[in-house]
Amino acid sequence: MTENEKRGSVIVADGVRKDEEFSGTKPVEERHRFDELRLEAWMRDNVEGYEGPLVVLQFKGGQSNPTYRLNTPKRSYVMRRKPFGKLLPSAHAVDREYRVIAALGKQGFPVARAYALCQDDGVIGAAFYIMSMEEGRVFWDPALPSQDGDARRKIFTSKIETLAKLHMFDPVAIGLGDFGKPGNYFARQIDRWTKQYRASETQHIPEFEKVAEWLPKTVPEQARVSIVHGDYRLDNMIFHATEPRVQAVLDWELSTLGDPMADFTYLLMQWIMPGLQGVDLKALNIPSLEEAAQIYCNATGMSVPDLNWYFSYNLFRLAGITQGIAGRIRDGTAANAKALESAKRTVPLSQASWEYAQKAGAV
Repeated sequence: MTENEKRGSVIVADGVRKDEEFSGTKPVEERHRFDELRLEAWMRDNVEGYEGPLVVLQFKGGQSNPTYRLNTPKRSYVMRRKPFGKLLPSAHAVDREYRVIAALGKQGFPVARAYALCQDDGVIGAAFYIMSMEEGRVFWDPALPSQDGDARRKIFTSKIETLAKLHMFDPVAIGLGDFGKPGNYFARQIDRWTKQYRASETQHIPEFEKVAEWLPKTVPEQARVSIVHGDYRLDNMIFHATEPRVQAVLDWELSTLGDPMADFTYLLMQWIMPGLQGVDLKALNIPSLEEAAQIYCNATGMSVPDLNWYFSYNLFRLAGITQGIAGRIRDGTAANAKALESAKRTVPLSQASWEYAQKAGAV
């Protein structure tokens, strides 16, 4: 893989690469088709200001919740729906996505406008919600080669300060007090990804086993509870068409209540993985890891923690995710074309996790 390819590739929440080949729209795949006339009738009754006719396209990519662009003569919308068929009770909770963006939008946080939620499977065959289509810029390469130095600095600052703004909301005050489970967020996540790894295990990885034993014994005390996004990355946000500011944060399917350090340190992972690793940050006027951490801390009043434990955790989490993909390949249920490539990352991710664990004191 060339250096440019490395910079243009990102490990995402479902463990697959996400880059330019997954952007844009395409005709709706046969397996993802639904009754468009029934949807249009529902939108006329439930979406404020809706005027047809409706043209439906499907977004490219490997989203777990199929996502569509709905074009009308006056404006465009986005629809996200549950997959058709039998699902686990808590999986693909589009109602949670709708709830969080609706609550945050009322507070002036940059999200798409939440128009309407439908939980009646009888309309198109699955629950769905409608939100605004946010036109703007998506940056895939974190080195931002199309931008000058001043714009790069402002884009990174906006990205970090937007996350800080999210974490400063009082969940109870904005109606999200019951949006997550009580208890230590990291402890729950470690348990979750360990169980997923065990259920999908295809080989013995000594480094994963070491980290899986060490992490639960060293979980930091949770100082506060915030709304956490769960997959806060550069290409999960729309930037204004001409200004270096976040216009809308996307992909809220992993959002919950938890420790803000999870989002914060996941964001900082970009500096230690292919993306910004090895890039001359000073020449590009991109904040260093230390500067990025300080921007967040200045905006939240928090102090910079020892990042090694958190980097070990985040790499462990990604290893659990990619091992889940390996398990689906084994079981014949992996649907994404990049699944095999992603599954191969479990060993190096586990090894990197153990390296950071050792830096944090593991022996």
